[in-house]
Amino acid sequence: MLVKKLLVLVVSGVLGLGLAGGASAQDGDPVAGETKGAICGGCHGADGNSEAGMFPRLAGQYSSYIVKQIRDFQAGRRANSEIMAGMAATIASVEDARDIGAYFQKQKIAKQPIAPVDKALVAEGEKIFTEGNPANGLYACINCHGPKGTGKSETIAQFPRLVGQHKEYIIKELTDFRAGTRANDPAGMMKDIAKKLTEKEITAVAEYLSAQVP
Repeated sequence: MLVKKLLVLVVSGVLGLGLAGGASAQDGDPVAGETKGAICGGCHGADGNSEAGMFPRLAGQYSSYIVKQIRDFQAGRRANSEIMAGMAATIASVEDARDIGAYFQKQKIAKQPIAPVDKALVAEGEKIFTEGNPANGLYACINCHGPKGTGKSETIAQFPRLVGQHKEYIIKELTDFRAGTRANDPAGMMKDIAKKLTEKEITAVAEYLSAQVP
């Protein structure tokens, strides 16, 4: 069932990136995006490397993913952050969203996590991330998010890069998926996965990903 969902997501991602006039999210202008995205810097950092764990790092993130999240917040498909819902509402057009996405995609992610990592949890998280859990059918994260969370393809908006992301943010999002508070995952794939994770496993995966810095 999960493999079938994955195939649907890949196809819909490839076909569904046409945004207003058939252009893709990657067509954004990063130079224009630096100015348009200045308002984002207050939370996410001017270069996309936020200094607070509750705000995700956007540096190096796929532009197509950023555009999708902005549009999902605007449309109410993603509703697990009142702050972002308000900020997304200020982005006037798809072109502006593309430009902002293009700017942040070009930035380099910081070389250090903002908090020390627990090496024992990192090892546990790596095993879950790369192998999943055959005992309960947990699908390995690496299949969609790539080795060390470096991503699979910028042309598939559903699967973001997670490399070097703040562990606090990852814990929140996985917890929200599990609770149904966040529900903009196509076909409910992330909700299905998160429900199979214990709180300790969620923390371990987050610890692992936060440690995967360049």
